[in-house]
Amino acid sequence: MILRIWHGYTPHSNADAYETLLHEEIIPGIENMQIPGYAGIQVLRRSRDTDVEFVTMMTFGRLEDVRNFQGDEYKRAYVPEAAQRLLSHWDAFSAHYEVRTAASVRRAP
Repeated sequence: MILRIWHGYTPHSNADAYETLLHEEIIPGIENMQIPGYAGIQVLRRSRDTDVEFVTMMTFGRLEDVRNFQGDEYKRAYVPEAAQRLLSHWDAFSAHYEVRTAASVRRAP
């Protein structure tokens, strides 16, 4: 399993609009691509003093599945134009990790 991790940053004033864009357009657009091996996405949000950081973590079955999503330059970040208008800066490239251990979270009774 491959985890594709990317960071983007917005001014505080754009954070809610960016999160809405992610959930209403970008993520459904990715899911509509029906990429073989794509297993989902998680979005993390953290407010900082000067901006708001977003982290996306996409899960794929194999690195080849990531290439099916992004092509030969699979390390290049996927940042649609609408997102670029809301972000102040972002990682130009995504990092790819092999998932070596995955454990489920136990909830206290």
